[in-house]
Amino acid sequence: MKKKGVQPILGTILKKIAPLIGATVILEPFWKIVGQITFKNGRKRYFRYSSLDLNPLGASEIAKDKDYANFFMKRMGYPTVHGKTFYSDEWAEAIGSDRKINQAFRFAEKIGFPVILKPNSGSQGSNVSLVHSKTEFYRALRAIFKRDRIALVQKYVCGRDYRVVVLDNKIISAYERIPLSVTGDGQSSILSLLKSKQQAFIASSRDTQLTLNDPRIRIKLKNQKLSLQSVLHEAKKVFLLDNANLSTGGDAVEVKHIHPEFGKLAIALTRDMGLRLCGVDLMVEGTLEEKPKNFWVLEVNAAPGLDHYARSGKTQEKIVEDMYLKVLKSLEY
Repeated sequence: MKKKGVQPILGTILKKIAPLIGATVILEPFWKIVGQITFKNGRKRYFRYSSLDLNPLGASEIAKDKDYANFFMKRMGYPTVHGKTFYSDEWAEAIGSDRKINQAFRFAEKIGFPVILKPNSGSQGSNVSLVHSKTEFYRALRAIFKRDRIALVQKYVCGRDYRVVVLDNKIISAYERIPLSVTGDGQSSILSLLKSKQQAFIASSRDTQLTLNDPRIRIKLKNQKLSLQSVLHEAKKVFLLDNANLSTGGDAVEVKHIHPEFGKLAIALTRDMGLRLCGVDLMVEGTLEEKPKNFWVLEVNAAPGLDHYARSGKTQEKIVEDMYLKVLKSLEY
């Protein structure tokens, strides 16, 4: 069996920074996705991928399920995105539900196109789509149901996409997430620019694999009256996806100062969801630095992976190392 792709970064970072507090890390040598941390006091903690022995199991499981998390956040008064879950026809039959694919489309018509479709338990922006028509809707939902039996249909909200990382009642990181984009040079096609971007990711060891034939890219371009063969004017920037996940080619820009009300909200939400470490994803009209106006909680993440962010530059790598050093200290006791 051969290993493929770039290995998760958490184990490597923990091995590097653990000696700073007198801890040691044993990393399973082949896959390098699980490990054991031993602290000076003898306490042992474990991690797998980006999940650490920090958050309670029940709270972590709720955070993984977007619909359940939204249910509790809405009940507690947090501004969530209006939406509803629907099931693959096979799963709906198995559980005796009428929330099938056709009912999902009728709901989308009711709340109004465009709508957001996403897997209920997915991560890293996989199969998240903004759809504008019946044809796009059924194509995108069937793609979700190939991997997940539950999907979310949500009202489209727009603004700036932020992640705020909270640890034990403190903000330890905040950054804006910007969707995959290319900038024209007056000569190259969008496809060529996209291939160049992929090569740059590879050169920087960023494990972002762009899918050049991703139907979401074609749809996004079509709605801008463009195609992969279009040549952009010099300095013209075009977004190719609607989700801003770093794993799908998005970029991250550190936010050094956030408005105190956003800080209080992220800390309170983390606490109310029963978590110690949490990535709070927000869609904001305006900026995170300004007093909150209209905004929505998109998701909470109990294991906020920062691999793509750390690999986007030396500055970002140092930010992630400092963040995980704080996490390590919290794990010791």
